[in-house]
Amino acid sequence: MTRIKANDVDEHPFELRHEVKHLNNRLDQIADMLDKVEIKDIIENYTHPKKRIITNFTAGLSRGLGLSVGTFVVLGILGYILSIFVDMPLIGKYLGDLQKYIDAYK
Repeated sequence: MTRIKANDVDEHPFELRHEVKHLNNRLDQIADMLDKVEIKDIIENYTHPKKRIITNFTAGLSRGLGLSVGTFVVLGILGYILSIFVDMPLIGKYLGDLQKYIDAYK
């Protein structure tokens, strides 16, 4: 039996053509994925630091404002629910005392 070397192009023309077609298909898939990801925009974002700083600053402002408004809404709803329970015997006593402390602070 003769041993065929993997590097010998003359011995495997069909297999090499098949391999090249497979690699070309894979490269086309990679190029399509890079187009979908819009790698150009990502690279531009990191090559222009001013653009990145402005983007991160506005994102931070949005998060901070959202957190503040969300906290205000949740605490307002919680206060409204607690005000409903003021008339209950056991809970109402503690909430009434809490309300007196708040009114005294005003």
